Amino acid sequence: MHTMRHRKNTLLIAGATAATLLLAACGGNGDSSDNGGDAAGGGEGKTMRLALNQTEEHPSYIALDNFGTYLEENTDGWSIDVFPNETLGAQAEALQLVSDGSVDMAIVSGTQLENLHEDFVVFNLPRVFDDVEHQMNVIHDPEITGDLYSVLEDSNSITVLGGFTQGARSTYQTFGPVESPEDFAGQKIRVQESELHIAMAEALGGAGTPMAYGELYTGLQSGVVDAAENNEVSYYTQRHYEVAPYWSYTNHLVGLDYMIINTDLLESMSDEDRAAFDEGWTAAHEEHTQLWAEATQEAIEGAQAGGAEFNEVDDAAFAEALEALAEEFITTDSQQALYDAARAAAN
Repeated sequence: MHTMRHRKNTLLIAGATAATLLLAACGGNGDSSDNGGDAAGGGEGKTMRLALNQTEEHPSYIALDNFGTYLEENTDGWSIDVFPNETLGAQAEALQLVSDGSVDMAIVSGTQLENLHEDFVVFNLPRVFDDVEHQMNVIHDPEITGDLYSVLEDSNSITVLGGFTQGARSTYQTFGPVESPEDFAGQKIRVQESELHIAMAEALGGAGTPMAYGELYTGLQSGVVDAAENNEVSYYTQRHYEVAPYWSYTNHLVGLDYMIINTDLLESMSDEDRAAFDEGWTAAHEEHTQLWAEATQEAIEGAQAGGAEFNEVDDAAFAEALEALAEEFITTDSQQALYDAARAAAN
């Protein structure tokens, strides 16, 4: 049985000071108080700073920008200023800044929260979600996620609101299509630097090779790695189809980004503003899901026009190979309960 390393619920992030100085240079952004309102929850709103690592053209930015407009029109002074392109620092830095209140909100990947509390590993597991629709239903169901989303409030002053999909992830290869895990024998698959992702590559049949995302195009081109795994949008926008033109629908993982907010700030909202905030957030993640579906279809068509081939696989063979990862990485009763609830929602 695999033993997960216990990680302290503290954040020691290098670079947060530089990002804080940048925030100071940005000015007050219309704040009416230090934390957006009085402690009783009746104060006026503020313009909340939101850290994002995507561009202005990305579905995440578009949905969040519209979220801000909704708040301007439906609350007493609340709005959102989205800082794209890691302007406020990388995700680990943004996580620290939300914790200490220097940044109000951020979009961070599931692996970032896994570093703070081990229960978040469950939604990072391969095949825990069947597809994007299943994922969105689970992560926005308070009956399933209520305890998980509040688990960082006392330790880190972070509340999880829900999330955006990263889409279903499959593999793409330089050497040809794959149909079963046996076809990956002897092949190196680029993965994120994660214990789980390395084990996932091995379950797929290959050898997990961690590599910086920015180095992947040349890594595929030069043969340092033979394959990679991602969603269709990244495959197309990063032009990886030029050097790895064989896409295989392993659908091994549905990636997830979380929306987080400083807990004290959230609790400072009046009841009326909090209700409008929740309504606006629901509209935002629903819009993002629709935009993501459209971007995915455009990416497939664009990659095919560039010479990519999209192929089906022996789904049962990959499902069987990936199944053991849940047993290996789920080590507590609370993790098992989350996993069981997520899988039950697929039926």
